[in-house]
Amino acid sequence: MHMRTNRIMDETTITPEMKLQMEMSVAIANRIYEILEAKGMTQKELAQKLGKTETEVSRWLSGTHNLTLSTICKISAALGEEIVIVPKLALEPEFA
Repeated sequence: MHMRTNRIMDETTITPEMKLQMEMSVAIANRIYEILEAKGMTQKELAQKLGKTETEVSRWLSGTHNLTLSTICKISAALGEEIVIVPKLALEPEFA
């Protein structure tokens, strides 16, 4: 008997971009958890600061949710900490 597998879990269908997105999503969720822990905050408290439900915040922190840049910025502002750090690029003189 052949066992059916979920295509999402089939590594042959995962592109390098998909793998990178999954890794970054988990890294962002872990960073938020680290900040919450350092501040002694709960997911419920973060949800209250954001005007969201605890369920929604829990889904975000599962590491499988595709957070928008806007949501990441809102979380960052609510926590008073940077979630994603992007190196500053030296601007070309024409753009400075």
